[in-house]
Amino acid sequence: MYIYDRKGPKRGVSLYSYSAEFGFEKTLEDCFEDVYDMGAHGIEILANTHIENYPYPTDEWVEKWHALLTKYELEPVEYGHWVDSHVLQDRDLTTEESAEFLARDLRLAHRLGFRILRTKMPVINGALEPVENWREIIKAVLPLAEKLGLTMCPEIHTPSNLKGKMVTDYVDFIKETGTKAFALNIDFSVFRSRFEEGEWKDPNFVPNVPEDIIPLLPYVACCHAKYFHVDENFEETFVPYKEILTILMEHGWNGYLLSEYEGADKYDQGYEVGEMLRRHHIMMKNILGD
Repeated sequence: MYIYDRKGPKRGVSLYSYSAEFGFEKTLEDCFEDVYDMGAHGIEILANTHIENYPYPTDEWVEKWHALLTKYELEPVEYGHWVDSHVLQDRDLTTEESAEFLARDLRLAHRLGFRILRTKMPVINGALEPVENWREIIKAVLPLAEKLGLTMCPEIHTPSNLKGKMVTDYVDFIKETGTKAFALNIDFSVFRSRFEEGEWKDPNFVPNVPEDIIPLLPYVACCHAKYFHVDENFEETFVPYKEILTILMEHGWNGYLLSEYEGADKYDQGYEVGEMLRRHHIMMKNILGD
């Protein structure tokens, strides 16, 4: 498996960005080739989208997966998946059942070479607060995650407040357990500073400033480098990237920035990701000095 060992923030791509193309105009290898061509080294997948016959891929598919990683010099950074306690119509899954599904994904992520999982818990409200028994679910699989060298990360996404109770609870859990198998994925949508006129705005949205990430950095395993529009001057017009990335560099944060497109047309079949994604990486290269 290819490992890129550059220190500091590193550039990668979430294949979620190819939502309008994957399975239509682009295959998995097409996406890998595109990421390689723009000089990025890490990828995130969505397990139920990008793994053939998920959650039970064939040995042949797994062998091809590793061959493609080597061919395109890519590191499998983050495995996106869900712990869906609401999957049944008549009742929620028990803690034990949820933990069993989570353990299955831990083993598959390890088999594919990932070290980080974006572990999305079911939520109970518009503020994205997780189910009450999230601690018990995570604790049940911590020994397995630690044995496999994996880190599970809830995604801190808009409208979340980086200083709010949910994030504080996650950090307190890490401190109390002393585990290295649980951390945070900060999605840059939390730093969004501009909305288009007439655009819907989540009523739970709390504006965060880049400095709010500083006390969380010891607990951040990777980031979703969310972007909405990068203009012809290679500047993101909704998210203050220069300030965010400068803070990450100045504080010695060492992890992947996974580009994740969230433009209004992201699901429109026929939309081509390439130009906007490449602008995003040129912007990040310019700021990082990469």
